[in-house]
Formats: sequence, structure tokens, C-alpha cells
Amino acid sequence: MPGARDSGTPGGARGGAGRELVTANGRTTIADHVVAKIAGMAAREVDGVHRMGGGSARAFGAVRDRVSGGGSTSSAARGVAVEVGERQAAIDIDLVVEYGVAIPDLAGAVRRNVIHGVERMTGLEVTEVNITVDDIHLPDDSDDSESGDDSEPRVR
Repeated sequence: MPGARDSGTPGGARGGAGRELVTANGRTTIADHVVAKIAGMAAREVDGVHRMGGGSARAFGAVRDRVSGGGSTSSAARGVAVEVGERQAAIDIDLVVEYGVAIPDLAGAVRRNVIHGVERMTGLEVTEVNITVDDIHLPDDSDDSESGDDSEPRVR
């Protein structure tokens, strides 16, 4: 993995005693989408994260969900890209944040939660978590695509 560093600890994970993915008895492989789902769920747990993914990722995901029947499993990794090696993972996350949240503090909290969750669940060492804030959710923004009940339709 380009830019990834080997920590020198057994299995590559911090505190990796008993958590090696490559042992004398065999190898455990964790698919990229599994790590992406774990990272996505960990990022969503942080207060101040409104939604995951940039505008195009959200639009594409919504279309994909409608076509495939979707569900929570398909959206769990939305806005998350990962690169997974034998012992390490690098993660990129796109966020929409709530208005009023200190973005550097939020990014630090998301980074800590993602690293902790991925390392705990997989045993992989997370070498980096890159966060991109794509948008900010304002209090008066509507999450619904419909306009209010009392407004006139634009087209008849």
C-alpha cells in the first residue's frame, strides 16, 4: 500500500498480541467493503456528523438504493473509501457536518472513533484517516425532497 508504514509489531496492529491477521496457521483477509462499513458506522456515531458522502456520492447512493432495494448495509459505507493491505488500512471519509460544530474538533473526534473502531474490530493498523468536509447542514435545510404542504406547485 503506497504511503503505508509497517509498525513493526506482530500483525501490524497496535497492541496486536493475539490479534495477528497473518499467523503460522493461516491468513485472515478482510474485504475493503467490510472496513469501509466499520469506518462509516464509527464516523456516524460522532455528534455533529449530519450525513456521509459528498453531493455526487449521496445522489449516486440514493439512485443505487432505489434500483437495488437498498437498505442500511448499502448506505453504511457511503462517503468512505479505504485501501486495505495485509496488516494496515488507510481511510478517506467525506462528511456533511451540522452548522455550528467546530470542524477541527469534529474531524479529530471522527478520526479517533474510526481508528478505534477499525483497529478493535479488525486488528488492522489504521495508518491514516483523511477527512473531507463536503457540505454543512444548516438548521433551515430540509432533508425532504418535498416542499411544504402550503406551497403552490410550480408546474401543473
